[in-house]
Formats: sequence, C-alpha cells, structure tokens
Amino acid sequence: MKEINTQESFLQKTLRFWVVIAFVLIGFATFIYGVFGPHPERAWQAYLINFLLWSGMAQGAVLFSTVVHLTKARWSGPLAGLSESFSAFFPLSFVFFLLLFLGKTHLFPWLNEDLAEKKIWLNIPFLFWRDFFGLLILYGIGFGYLNQALQLKLDPNQPQMGIRKLIYKRWKQNGNNIELIENRMTIWGGLYILAFALVLSLIGYDLVMSMDPHWVSTLFGAYNFVKAFYIGMGALIILASVFYLRYGEASGLTSSHFHDIGKLFFAFSLLWADFFYVQLVVIWYGNISEEAHYIIQRTMLADWNSLAWAVLILCFVLPFIVLLNKKVKTKPIFMIPICAVVIIGIWLEHLLLLGPALSHNPDSIPLGVSDGLIFLGFFGVMAIAVTYFLRRFPELVRYKENKVA
Repeated sequence: MKEINTQESFLQKTLRFWVVIAFVLIGFATFIYGVFGPHPERAWQAYLINFLLWSGMAQGAVLFSTVVHLTKARWSGPLAGLSESFSAFFPLSFVFFLLLFLGKTHLFPWLNEDLAEKKIWLNIPFLFWRDFFGLLILYGIGFGYLNQALQLKLDPNQPQMGIRKLIYKRWKQNGNNIELIENRMTIWGGLYILAFALVLSLIGYDLVMSMDPHWVSTLFGAYNFVKAFYIGMGALIILASVFYLRYGEASGLTSSHFHDIGKLFFAFSLLWADFFYVQLVVIWYGNISEEAHYIIQRTMLADWNSLAWAVLILCFVLPFIVLLNKKVKTKPIFMIPICAVVIIGIWLEHLLLLGPALSHNPDSIPLGVSDGLIFLGFFGVMAIAVTYFLRRFPELVRYKENKVA
C-alpha cells in the first residue's frame, strides 16, 4: 500500500510539472507568434503587463519578510520563509526587463512625439539605464537580505551544494551568531524597504505613467508600490494555502497564521482602493484638461468604463465583503480563490492603465485569448522558480521556533 501511494504521489508531481511546463511553452509560443504576427503591439502590451504584474508580486512578497522582521512580528511564523521563496523570480524578472528593450518601438507611444523639455527625462537610453540600475539595486539588496535570512534557517545536516554551499560557508564564518545575523538582516531589510518604495515608484512612472506623457499623478509612485505589496501578499497566501492543504499542521501553518495575514490583506484592499480613488478624485476636481482626459477615457467612456468597474469590484468590493467574515480568513480553501480574484483584478488594472495608450484602437478593450495564454506562461515561470527555490531550501517550508527572525 505504501509503495502504491508513493507511485501515485510521484505521478501527481510529474503531471503537475508537465502542466506547468506546458503553460510556459504555450505562453512563450503565443508571445512569439504575436510578435511576428500582424499586431506585434498587442504581444508587447501583454508582455509588459505581465512583467509588471509578476515582478511586482515577487517584490511585494519578499517585502513581507522584511517588514515582519523589522517589526518583530512573531505571528508570521513560516509565512516569512515562504515569502522569501519569491526571490527566485528576481533574476528572471531582470531578464524580462532587458527584453523590453526589443519592443521599445511598440511600447513607448511618445517616441515620435515632440515632448519639448520632457525629452530630458523621457528618452529611451536614460529610461532603460535608470530602470536597469534601479532593479539591479533592488534585487541586489533583496539577495543581501535573503543571504542573512537563509543563514538563520539553514539546516547544516542537509547536503550543501550550489547556493546552499555558499550560504553555509557564510554561516560558518559568522560562527552561527544569531544576534549578528539578525542585526545584518535588519540593515538589509531596512534598505530593501527603502529601495522597494523608490524603485517601484520609478518603474511606475517610467513604464506605466509615461505611456501618456501629458498625464501626471504625484500619487502614482506610492500607488504602484502599495499595489505590489497587495498582490505579493495575495500570492503568499495562495502558496501558504497550498502547503497547508497538502501537509496540514506538518507545514507549521495554522488557522491563526491565515487569520493574521488575512487581516493584513484586508487592510491593503482598503489602502489600494483609497489610492485608486484619491488620485482620480483630485484630478477630477482640478479639472485640468490634459489630466481629466486620462480619467474620463478610462472611467466614463465605453468599453473602458466597464473594465474600470470590473477592476474595482475584483480588487476591492469582493475582498472587502468576503473578508469581513472572520472565519473566511482562517480557511485556506476560501482564501485561494479570493486572492486569485484580486491578482486577476490587478492584471486587468494594468490593462486599464496601459491599454488606451498602447492600443491602435483605443475605443475597444485589447483583450483576447492570447493575453490569457501569455499570463499563464508567466504563471508557469513563477511556479517553476518558487518550486525550485523551495526544493533547494526545504527549511523554508517547516517552521522552527528557535530559528524565527
């Protein structure tokens, strides 16, 4: 019986692996077909939207670990370790950013415009170089923090190969001095939080707001990094729920963990809605034509107004109503769909912000099957990266009281 169960488990893992690989291949093939097809701008639009979505998700998930460490939030337990696994997407995100350069003629509608004094800021070389160094600094600091965090959780009895071997050497050099490692984590964590706010603000300005170069929102940078933390927590809850449903209490997760992070997720649904509304209402009352046009097109004109309502319902109304119930927040089986709905809502929100500027027909929503397939491709890449990381560092899955940061 035990042998049969082992074989069934192996077959299930193999099937899941090939399904994820299929997602990646289908997404990649769809993107390549779109790039060389009659409407390459649609493919590059989908690519940019998914780059922003999945990169922000990984960056926001890692932020959770830094925040709970700096605030000494002991309630997080194994959630902090699981959130660190999303750092595996950082190198891939950096590569995806570099590939954006290939689609620059389809992604930046202001290339052929007379921007006058704005050309000092809005020019391709300067834009890509500053974002290049911004992401390099953010991810470098993130890995610096991760290096210290893994030293606290590393099991010296496990085989030490590859990256584990490097971290094990650092752990031995530090003499397993927990206080020293935690102090370094605090420094790296503080730097990551600062870099997160600055770099994601920059990315928001350069890769989203600049698509309509005559529209300005001073709140957009903060809105962008709040959104990233929101979906980062959503992805973390989904990952934690999968582990809890699979391993139960052996994962170290309890209903209390889900209740606590569920409350934080609920709070950020309110914060996201506040930023989403406030930056629009200020422009509306200001009634400056070049700024008001941006809002009118996305919230009042068909078909974009329908998409705006869909985003508001998916990202705020539904999670707000559902998460008012305490029991829902403690049930992983319910948290998975609500977090997935929010992530899909933010995916559509990126389309709402970018679509009218990038689409050749701004009166209709450029959303089709190919967009969904490219979304699945990025999902597959994220799933492979996180799974690979957790297999290299299985200590992140199980919670140990004396190792918590």
